[in-house]
Parts: sequence; C-alpha cells; structure tokens
Amino acid sequence: MADFRFGIESMQIVNRKSKIYGCVNILELMTYAVMIYSIFVPLRLGTIWSYVGLIVFLWGATIYTIAIVNFATAPLDKPVTKGIYGISRHPIHFSYFVMYIGIGIACASWIFLLFSIIYIILQDILHSAEERFCLEKYGDAYREYMNKTWRYIGVPKR
Repeated sequence: MADFRFGIESMQIVNRKSKIYGCVNILELMTYAVMIYSIFVPLRLGTIWSYVGLIVFLWGATIYTIAIVNFATAPLDKPVTKGIYGISRHPIHFSYFVMYIGIGIACASWIFLLFSIIYIILQDILHSAEERFCLEKYGDAYREYMNKTWRYIGVPKR
C-alpha cells in the first residue's frame, strides 16, 4: 500500500512541476514575443498617453529597484520581509506588471495591456509553487509572513 501511495504522490509532484514549467515556458515565450513586438510599436510622444504611461512605468521601475536592493541585502537563512517585502510578498513580479501596463499605455497598445493581464495570471500560478517552497524552507517564519503580508501591493489577502 505504501508503494502505491508513494507512486501517486510522485505523479502529483510531477504533474505540478509540469504545470509550473509550462507556465514558465509560456511566460518566457510571451516575453520574447512582446519584446520583438515592442520594436515595431511607435511610442506616442507628446500625448497624454505617453505621459501617463511614463509615470506608471517609472512607478514600476522604482518598485523593482527597491525590491532588488531589499532582496540583495537580506540574510540568506531567513525569508525576505524587510522594505517593500513588508508590503508585498512578490514585489518584483508586481513591478513587471506595472511596467508592462505603463508601456502599454504609453504606446496605446492593446497587445501590451493584454500581455500584462495574462502575465499576472500566469505569475499567480507560479507564486503558489514558490510559496510552497518557501514554506518548506522557512517553516513557521514564512507562514507568519504570509498571514500578515499581501501577495501583491494593494490586493488584500485571500
């Protein structure tokens, strides 16, 4: 009986990893496609859209920079909970989303805006797996962090 149960658990782990790798591959392909697409999209300089998009993009870039500094200066044996990580458990991915929205607005591109929505949906799937890993690695410290910190900035806990 134990062997059979182990086999089923192994299959569930493989299936979860396959889903995760599938999401990662889709995200990578979408990112490259949007990068190539961005070469051909004109920036609407001098319009209200370009100014609003620039402000949104700079907000995302600021969040990204702060998150990278907080991550790089955190101790390796504890979960990162200081700085912007005290507001959001995934500020780097949130900042990508905000930057993509900013680019979409500045270029008046529905494709960038659609990509942003798909990006955050796929990232949400990956974050569940990342948080399971952190729970295994950090235990109760990470569970406590999860209970008091939003997954994304401005999005209340579920």
